[in-house]
Parts: sequence; C-alpha cells; structure tokens
Amino acid sequence: MSLTHQFTAYISVGVFATLAHYGVLIGLVEGAHWPVVPATLCGYVLGGVVAYVFNRRHTFKSVQSHARAGFRFTLVALVGFCVTYTIMVLLVDHWRTPYLLAQIVTSLVAMFLTFTLNRLWTFG
Repeated sequence: MSLTHQFTAYISVGVFATLAHYGVLIGLVEGAHWPVVPATLCGYVLGGVVAYVFNRRHTFKSVQSHARAGFRFTLVALVGFCVTYTIMVLLVDHWRTPYLLAQIVTSLVAMFLTFTLNRLWTFG
C-alpha cells in the first residue's frame, strides 16, 4: 500500500479514534467535572484501543502476531501518551490555552509522531 493511501487510512481511523477520545474528554470534563488532563488521558486510552484494532486490520493490513504488534503499539501509544500529557500541561496549565484548542494541537502532533512510529516499527 502506498504511503499516501496508508496515511489517508490512518487519518480516517484517527478521526474515529479521536471522536471516541473527545467524547470521553468532553463527557468527563463537562458532565463529571473532572480536571482536563486526567480526562484527556482517559480519552486517549479508549482512542488507542480503537486505533489499534482498525489500524492493524485496515491501515497496515498487518500479519504480525497480536503479541508483537500489540506490544509495540502499546509502546508507541505510551510515547504518544507522554507527548499528550506534556503538551496538554504546557498549553492548558501553563499557557491557559482553552482545552479543546489545546487538544486539537496535541492531537495533530501525536498523529504525525505515531503514524511514523507505527508504520516503520509497529506494523512494518
């Protein structure tokens, strides 16, 4: 599959995973009155599960075992988790950026980073 096609598929899966992430984020912040950073990290976990299932099957059409691909995906997700935490703390807590704008910026950074790592290492 071409890089362009893979990236387009990754974006499509990412939109679905991001909707799950944002649903948890908004629900916890607005409905349950959670602090923003823990809420976004909970959303990140759900988004990660959605992303693994659909990227393994559709984007990268991986034949690697779930043990290997799942382990590597988890490591990449942990890197993304740390990047998400760091950027959200900087933008929301230190620079007082509105949380949804901060989440959009964070999502874009995490998307490019995790696509590259997943393509080259997790499913490659």
